[in-house]
Amino acid sequence: MALMTSEQYVESLRKMKRNIYFQGRKLDNPVDHPLLRPSMNCLIETYDMAHMPEYEDLMTATSQFTGHKINRFNNIHKSVEDLNKKVKLQRLMGQRTGSCFQRCVIMDCANAFYSTTYEIDQAHGTSYFERFKKFIIRVQDEDLIVAGALTDPKGDRSCAIGEGQDPDLYLHVVERRPDGVVVTGAKAHLTGITNAHEVVVLPTQALKPGQEDYCIAFSVPLDAPGITMIVGRQSCDTRKLEAGADIDLGNARYGGVEALTIFDHVFVPNENIYLNGEVEFAGMLVERFAGYHRNSYGGCKSGVGDVAIGAASLIAQYNGTERASHVKDKLIEMTQLNEQLYCAGIASSAEGWQTKAGNYMVDLLLANVCKLNVTRYPYEIVRLMEDIAGGIMVTAPSEADLRSEEVGHYVEKFMVGNHVNAENRLRALRLCENLALGTAAVGYRTESMHGAGSPQAQKIMISRQGNFAQKKQYAKRIAGIHGEGSQ
Repeated sequence: MALMTSEQYVESLRKMKRNIYFQGRKLDNPVDHPLLRPSMNCLIETYDMAHMPEYEDLMTATSQFTGHKINRFNNIHKSVEDLNKKVKLQRLMGQRTGSCFQRCVIMDCANAFYSTTYEIDQAHGTSYFERFKKFIIRVQDEDLIVAGALTDPKGDRSCAIGEGQDPDLYLHVVERRPDGVVVTGAKAHLTGITNAHEVVVLPTQALKPGQEDYCIAFSVPLDAPGITMIVGRQSCDTRKLEAGADIDLGNARYGGVEALTIFDHVFVPNENIYLNGEVEFAGMLVERFAGYHRNSYGGCKSGVGDVAIGAASLIAQYNGTERASHVKDKLIEMTQLNEQLYCAGIASSAEGWQTKAGNYMVDLLLANVCKLNVTRYPYEIVRLMEDIAGGIMVTAPSEADLRSEEVGHYVEKFMVGNHVNAENRLRALRLCENLALGTAAVGYRTESMHGAGSPQAQKIMISRQGNFAQKKQYAKRIAGIHGEGSQ
């Protein structure tokens, strides 16, 4: 079975016995919990669309290992065309959900692991590459959701890894056995992990000799003993728990969710380990994953940006301001910024190159430029959307007020707009609020800043990839600088 149905996906999660907590209580039925279900609906969409003929080219690919049709989110990129389709797929899913659809991380992790494990094996004679191939073939054939775990809690950032504070603040090996290792620690910001079957874990940063116990990468099922997920809070998240919640959610069907995930003496068998102490390759693995993931943001964020532009345009229509010249200018500026995000994503794919393992890697400089743009432009897009929507976006009455026998008629009377009733105007306003402030934070605004690394991380990579020495040579040649003293 290479393509699951959404019904099969939901049932597969029901069979798992996972430890998921929210507000201090274990969730007995996370699959149907109203807080988690909107994020799960995004994953359901990825399964449903893979069976729709009109989306087949973007949603599916052919496995190079088995020849089976697979979900493209589990694909190993075989060409620049695959890299371009990756970004186009992500924009499509952003447009469909207006949120984080959570499957990008495994696509980006898998391709980073694929090329890096190959090069580790070449250097050390290990067997990580074949292990990882077996894992990704199973993921493809069973159409699994796999979360990715990169960021450690870190604690005091001024302390070196493993020194001066609790060693568990960075996930590490605490016991080595003939058949595997035991790890302890935690990973933060794991978007969509409550909807996944398994997780792949990699180091949070480059490492050096003496930090071998922190140099571990592996995969495990999310119902493995010792794994606990603690769901994070979001602005307005309890609206999802209210009876009959609909209008006030803004995004009536989809949403994002993340969790702090604890690994408390989790056993990892040897066959699931893909990096184990080879510290000189930790940086390569992280850098390649980050490159793929920063390229991804040119797709997903422009897709959600399309929704924000649509929401701004819609509320301008409902407010009766869509013909105002300043509103038109703002919508044009929002579109320009959004397309620049997409351009950088496509450019970093188009300039991709083949790794030693045979899969394709994005252009790292352009991918980091793409993500650095994402840390800025969505904030401006949201600012312009808020400007167009007006203050009523955050002061409008609730759905309960609209339905109230006592005051509902007032809401109906005073919340009408330009040829639109109060309910539909409220729905448009709440969508704007959701994109700017609410439960889509994981999918757009703050996540644009910190997802795939905060701005300084991209600046560091741009400084490494910018090739300033070569650029100086261009300048010297044109200026006629040569000979002694030109160094």
